[in-house]
Amino acid sequence: MSTYSSNLRIELITNGAQAGTWGDTTNNNLAYVLDSSVAGYQTVSVTAASQALTYTNGPTSTAANNQAVYAMLRFTTTTGAAFAVYAPPNSKAYIIWNNSGYSLTIYNSTVIGNTTAAGTGVTVTNGSKIMVWSDATNFYELQAANLTGTLAVANGGTGATTAASARTNLGLTIGTDVPAPTGTGASGTWGINISGNAATATNGLTTGNYNSYAPTLTGTGASGTWGISISGNAATATNGLTTGNYNSYAPTLTGTGASGTWGISISGNAATATSATSATNATNATNATNATNSTYATNPASGGSFITSSNIGSQSVASATNATNATNATNATNSTYATNPASGGSFITSSNIASQSVASATNATNATNATNATTATTATTANAVAAGAVGVAGLATAAIPIGASQTWSAPSRALDTTYTNSTGRPIQVLISLNNSSSSTFFYFYIDSLIASSQGRNGSANNTASISAIIPSGSTYKVDTVVGGSGFTLGTWVELS
Repeated sequence: MSTYSSNLRIELITNGAQAGTWGDTTNNNLAYVLDSSVAGYQTVSVTAASQALTYTNGPTSTAANNQAVYAMLRFTTTTGAAFAVYAPPNSKAYIIWNNSGYSLTIYNSTVIGNTTAAGTGVTVTNGSKIMVWSDATNFYELQAANLTGTLAVANGGTGATTAASARTNLGLTIGTDVPAPTGTGASGTWGINISGNAATATNGLTTGNYNSYAPTLTGTGASGTWGISISGNAATATNGLTTGNYNSYAPTLTGTGASGTWGISISGNAATATSATSATNATNATNATNATNSTYATNPASGGSFITSSNIGSQSVASATNATNATNATNATNSTYATNPASGGSFITSSNIASQSVASATNATNATNATNATTATTATTANAVAAGAVGVAGLATAAIPIGASQTWSAPSRALDTTYTNSTGRPIQVLISLNNSSSSTFFYFYIDSLIASSQGRNGSANNTASISAIIPSGSTYKVDTVVGGSGFTLGTWVELS
């Protein structure tokens, strides 16, 4: 009967066993255990947060069944997170390539095949390729910091444990083999950057020779084209714009020298303006002859004060002959003041419009807000007229008749539940009930009043109906509990 080695689980043949086949077992041990443990490479796909490396006792040609014996392991994962792997509790060295995208930690398990850590592990960051080894309980990482002693220069080291000794061994002694920071030991030609006081420098740019390399302040030595920015007092400038020649380049304050068309914006007091034919704000113009676009309706046809926002209520329209396009009187469309009546009389204002007669206003055909015109005869496109209006626009909400601008709907309603009409207008409800037992009745409440009561003393399977107007703000409810809860809801619709 065979036994197995403790670390690599090599099959050990009992003396005299496997006659005629022991050679196959030995070859398999060499090919699938010893060879794999020294030079074998395998990819391990991790599918769980904690996963044990596979193992077998003895050799197997299926590499995936004996991952723990391989020398080099490349790890990938489908977990989408960091994970841990567990090697058998035996001494073993591995070269690990973490190609998973996440960090991994390798531990020894307490029992071969489980995922309980026997000791400390080593975390391998994503992308790292490192060597680790185990003493059967803890894993360790092979690092340079764990190495002691020196490595000879002949073997690629410095043969020293200090910087000074290393430089000496490498032939780089400061001041002997290489210059010191102060220049000691330097010879030959060096490119040196020197900082400090250049007052005593004898070569290069000096106060005596700089004109050989750059122009003087007055321009001596300059050639070619230069872009120069000059700042300072231009009082002594002899070229360009001066107090004596600027009129050759720009108009004077009185306009001398100006030609062509100029757009000039002038602000100030227009009290002395004598012609405001195209003024858009001629409030103070004394002789505005064509204020068609003026903010205020100026230019009375005859004498009298100008019409302003403070005296418009006392003016006669007969004195305003050209205000048809005034901002506050444009065809009486939404204007605060309904200007341009056909004949005399005071202007119509927001405070006296209710008492005015539209018969004196012949140009209200385009009025869009004539709700207070009590006898309008020419408001052909008015949206609404308060008296005698056919539509509902302009009426108070409470005055609109039920059904106007309302539609039927089937809201979610239940029996024995109180509802409130919060629409701001009266609504109508239609309800049908089915009774499921005899000798039952119900109450229909509007606020705290019983508006309807019906019952059944005979057989079941009869119906009852309710039709009611619910005032705005009132509550309403079908109470079936009081009569034995024998009714069920058939339909419930509301006009709102």
